[in-house]
Amino acid sequence: MRNINESPDRWVILELPENNYKVFGTWMGGYLDGDRWKLNSGIKSVDSDNEYYYFIGYSGSCYKCHKKGYGVATSFGIDILDSIIKTSEGKIVLINTIEEFQKNWFDEQEY
Repeated sequence: MRNINESPDRWVILELPENNYKVFGTWMGGYLDGDRWKLNSGIKSVDSDNEYYYFIGYSGSCYKCHKKGYGVATSFGIDILDSIIKTSEGKIVLINTIEEFQKNWFDEQEY
């Protein structure tokens, strides 16, 4: 059984130096709370079922991400993501599609 810590409305994968990857999750706020975002500690492993990817982070957290939810939820999330990428001076790159991540991730893993 998975210990799910986060389940973002929308999510993307960021590639960091030395082929490290992180989940950038965004949530749409409601009447009493605002939009929010969170960056995981780094992807240690990935599991999936028919509907979801389960990204296990180096901290032990698990992000449950719907397979059809790839993207950013709000303009607030887009602004934060743009800021992270710009301030990294080219060291952090947005993975454009989940298929691109799968190819990079699974080709690089040692089994």
